[in-house]
Amino acid sequence: MSSGMRAEEIVPLQIDRMACTGHGVCAQILPRNLTLDAHGYPILLDALVDPDDGDTAIRMCPARALYWKGS
Repeated sequence: MSSGMRAEEIVPLQIDRMACTGHGVCAQILPRNLTLDAHGYPILLDALVDPDDGDTAIRMCPARALYWKGS
């Protein structure tokens, strides 16, 4: 998270477990927020993600399994 990040800019990220295919791109982009299980599927450690990093992860997810909560 960038040092100038305000609390209202942090938004909860969600994972659609049915859509996820376990590529692991999200964990590479968000290593502080996600880890991977033994099969390569993400485990959300902290859903409060920097908006820019979250947008990148959502855009780069090959399965389109990431989204902002409430969207």
